[in-house]
Amino acid sequence: MNAKKLSLLINAASGKCEAELVIKNCRVVNPITRTVKNADIAVEQGLIAGVGSYRGKTEIDAHGLFAVAGLIDAHVHIESSMCTPESFAQLVVPKGTTTVIADPHEIANVSGSEGIHFMINSARRVPLKVHFMIPSCVPATSFEDSGAILDSESVEELLKEPEILGLGELMNAPGVSSCNSEVLEKICAAKNAQKIIDGHAPGLNGFALNAYSAAGIKTDHECSSPQEVLERLENGMYVLLRQGSAAQNLAEILPSVTKENSRRCAMCTDDKHPQDIIESGHINANLKLAVKNGLDCFTAIAMATINAAECYGLNDVGLIAPGYSADIVLFNNLENFEAEKVFIDGKLAAENGKAVFEIRNRVDKAVTHSVHIKPLIIEDLSIKLTSENAKVISLKNHELVTKCEIRKVNLTNGIFDCKENPQIQKLIVMERHKKTGKIGKGLIENYGIHGGAIATTIAHDSHNIISAGDNDNDIFVAINELNKMGGGIILVKDGTVIGSLSLPIAGLMSDRNFVEVSQTLKSLLELAWNELGISREIEPFMTLSFLSLPVIPEIKLTPRGLFDVNKFEFTPIEAD
Repeated sequence: MNAKKLSLLINAASGKCEAELVIKNCRVVNPITRTVKNADIAVEQGLIAGVGSYRGKTEIDAHGLFAVAGLIDAHVHIESSMCTPESFAQLVVPKGTTTVIADPHEIANVSGSEGIHFMINSARRVPLKVHFMIPSCVPATSFEDSGAILDSESVEELLKEPEILGLGELMNAPGVSSCNSEVLEKICAAKNAQKIIDGHAPGLNGFALNAYSAAGIKTDHECSSPQEVLERLENGMYVLLRQGSAAQNLAEILPSVTKENSRRCAMCTDDKHPQDIIESGHINANLKLAVKNGLDCFTAIAMATINAAECYGLNDVGLIAPGYSADIVLFNNLENFEAEKVFIDGKLAAENGKAVFEIRNRVDKAVTHSVHIKPLIIEDLSIKLTSENAKVISLKNHELVTKCEIRKVNLTNGIFDCKENPQIQKLIVMERHKKTGKIGKGLIENYGIHGGAIATTIAHDSHNIISAGDNDNDIFVAINELNKMGGGIILVKDGTVIGSLSLPIAGLMSDRNFVEVSQTLKSLLELAWNELGISREIEPFMTLSFLSLPVIPEIKLTPRGLFDVNKFEFTPIEAD
């Protein structure tokens, strides 16, 4: 801003001249003073000039709607929407989200810095304010096979990009406590650049949490109990309350939030599918759930706006107050939080649930054609065991944490047979970036798939091919069809593909708009539940995609084998 524009802002704020835009007859919500004020909002040069009684060159009557600062998602992986940043913007802005803190570590694990730049360039073309964190763990651990590697030198260089706020979630907590040199170099690069560092520390406590916090890690979105929330707040961290598609922790940890400590709490979605956003909302869904569970609306709104802004050093968003960006949401009430109008920088961006801006959804060739597997034969899927006692990955509804259970299994000539073990299914993870032929094999329970298989290239965080099923033939068909499609999601029953969603961008995102993606995904969900017998308490695709992430306890599967997250080492399927 230059002096001339500043003078226009000052004159509009003082009432000496008409503002460019005045939103009349609002009920302005201030979460700091915990008040609702009947007033107009004057906008000049994309900023809020004042809240009071104003005249405008253009005037819009809010008819008593509640005016709240634009909502902020404090931690999201846009790739999990299966949409490009452009299409994602059309999806979330009508819900009241005007700013997101995005960690593109999904596409970075496939396409490296080219993937990150694709996300940045796509986001530049929409009004949604997308700030990026540089992925800290590509790959997530040294035990994985990703499509790319971002070392400390790459991270240091990427931190110079103007859209970059800091270092993304540091999942390698053992690497911090053991003073791994590469991990420490990345942390130092962020600290020296005076950038924030995001955390990812499920189950971490005591001295280990102290060490993690001492390294300068400021946030955590992985809390699944009130005790974990309080421990992190005591350590001076921000807690990001998550409500996504698979991980839905908000209601469970909400009792730990008080009026006093809430200033260090913010809202996030982390990973949320498009149909869930369409049906239940985005950050406005977090608000609705928080208020429904007893949190007062002022505290909830602060967590979804100014708290997140302060956490990430975004000094110009988060409040409806003079000098702040005119990111304004007009809600019908403070219970359901349905957005009637959304303004970004004083311009109407969404109305009546629809975005008013157009997109082109351009795709960079550098992030396509990403599936490269070694030819597979069906015998590669056999699981040979030397013991009838086996370690099984046990799933919990709406949780990413899995349990390691010991189960007695029936073997046929020393080979696990799904038909003889109807409560247990196979899990396969196959390297898909460099044709190494690595195949991890494991057993799962409580997923519930019967009579078929599901395969996908969405497999956090290295995004190899992951498949679950109750027979080798359907798993074999699913993996090979997925390879032909070039990435996405495949459902197979009795040897026939019954549904699919193509995701040509890094095997993670569609080049279609969010409506088409959502409709296809919704039909796939119904097929998974109705045709393959998966419980409706399980989100089949997102749940499956996290079973290969070896940084969330207790046990996961990578292309190199079964991984004990607590011990941070590989472990055989056979149990003693």
